[in-house]
Amino acid sequence: MRHLLDPTDLTVEEVEFIINRALDIINNKDLYAHACEGKKLATLFYEPSTRTRLSFTAAMMELGGNVLGFSDARSSSVSKGETVADTIRVVSSFADIVAMRTTKEGAPRVASEYSRIPIINAGDGGHSHPTQTMTDLLTIRREIGRFDHLTIGLCGDLKYGRTVHSLIKAMNRYEGTHFVLISPEELRLPDYMKQELGENYIEVMTLEEAMPMVDVLYMTRVQQERFADQAEYERLKDAFILDEEKMTMAKKDMIVLHPLPRVNEITVGVDKDPRAAYFRQVENGKYVRMSLIYTLLQWREEEKCAQHEVALTDHLCQNDRCISVTEPVEKKAYVDAEGVLRCHYCDHKL
Repeated sequence: MRHLLDPTDLTVEEVEFIINRALDIINNKDLYAHACEGKKLATLFYEPSTRTRLSFTAAMMELGGNVLGFSDARSSSVSKGETVADTIRVVSSFADIVAMRTTKEGAPRVASEYSRIPIINAGDGGHSHPTQTMTDLLTIRREIGRFDHLTIGLCGDLKYGRTVHSLIKAMNRYEGTHFVLISPEELRLPDYMKQELGENYIEVMTLEEAMPMVDVLYMTRVQQERFADQAEYERLKDAFILDEEKMTMAKKDMIVLHPLPRVNEITVGVDKDPRAAYFRQVENGKYVRMSLIYTLLQWREEEKCAQHEVALTDHLCQNDRCISVTEPVEKKAYVDAEGVLRCHYCDHKL
C-alpha cells in the first residue's frame, strides 16, 4: 500500500506529477468533479485544526467523494485508551483513504503498518507535515515558477515546527537551494535536521539580516502548545515580527509564506503587500490535497507500492513525543544515508 507519511516518500518526479495534476485541477475543475465519486475520506484529527481539516474535507467534496471522521480525540475511542493500530484497523473497514493528524510523532507510520487503505500524514507532533509542504511547493511554483536555485528564509520556531522540517526535506533535494535560519537561540533548528542541510545554510539572529538575501520568507508562529514551560513561551513569542518596515528591505519579487494560523508574527499591514502570498497559499492547499487524494487512490488501484526497509532493534527511542514510547509498537530502526541508526517512527537518532 502506498502512503504519504513524509515529504521524501515521494520522489522528485512524483512531486512534479502531483504538482502538475494540481495545476490541471485549477484549470479544469469540472473534469475532476466526479473523480472520487463513491469514495470516502476518513479525517482522524487527534489534534485541533482548522485549515488542514477543512482543506481535506473541501478537497474530497470537490472530487465528488464523501467525508467521515472526528475532529477531536475526546470524541473518539482513543479517549477510552484505544491504540492507533486498533483505530486504523477499524477505520479501514469504513473508508477508502485516511488523513490523520496527531500529537504523537510517528503515529501515521504505525497506522500505515496496520491499514488496508492509504494513510496521509496531516501532521504528527513536531515531526512532519507533508501535505503542508506540498501546499508550499505548489505556491512556490505558482508564484516563482521554479524550485531550484532559491534562497529560503525560515523564521520563528525552527525547533518544533513540523512544517519547517518538512519543507527543508523537500526543498533540499533541488539544485542550488540555500537556507537562512532565523530564530532565537532556544528555538534553533535541531542538529539532526542541520545534518540534512550539510553546508547549505547559515544562521542569523534577526529578520533584518535575512531580508535582502531571501527569495522565499517562510514565517512561523512560536507555538504555545509545544512549550512545557509557559514562562519561556511568554518570553520568546514576540521575538521575530515581520512588519511593513522590514518588507522594504526585501527583494521586489520575494514572497512571504506562512502555514497559519498567525498570532502576531506578521502584522496586518503586511497583508496588502502583493508579496504576501499566505492567503493564496491556503487555497493552493485545497488543490494539492485534491491531487494527492486522487493520485493515492489511483496508485492503490494500480498497486503502485514503495518499500520502506527497516530492521528490528532493541534500542529505545529517546524522543518522549514518539509513539513508540507511549504505545505498544514493534521497536524498529533504519540506517540513514550517513550510516546513522534512526527511529523508524520519528526519525530521531538512536
